[in-house]
Amino acid sequence: MSSRDERRARTDFAERYAIATGDVNARIEQAVIGAVWGANGYTTVDQADELGRRLQLRPGKRLLDVGTGRGWPGLYLAQQTGCHVVGTDLPVEGLEVAGRRARDEGIGERVSLAVAGAADLPFASQSFDAIVHTDVLC
Repeated sequence: MSSRDERRARTDFAERYAIATGDVNARIEQAVIGAVWGANGYTTVDQADELGRRLQLRPGKRLLDVGTGRGWPGLYLAQQTGCHVVGTDLPVEGLEVAGRRARDEGIGERVSLAVAGAADLPFASQSFDAIVHTDVLC
């Protein structure tokens, strides 16, 4: 992704994250994904649980969630499996929400967040045991 494309993506998503989610959105999320996360996509709880099983996530494992947005499903997987999650995304606004949620849910010590696009991740090879990128166009 070019720096121009990155700037545009950051601007577009900053505008999206600036729109407050309301009760209607919460009801839709609860009905569709089975939880209320302020998500921008609709990976269901069952699908997230299946990811955790297939990726064999557990305490001591490191998960990279590319395009984490507000933290769904990476924070959920950390909460359910005990793994450490690193969430990356371009818009800071979504990462700020994810950081607050991680602290509020008591998993902040197992969550790290980084402003980074999928095409230019700042991690060394073999840094993670598993990678997810749900509801993301890369």
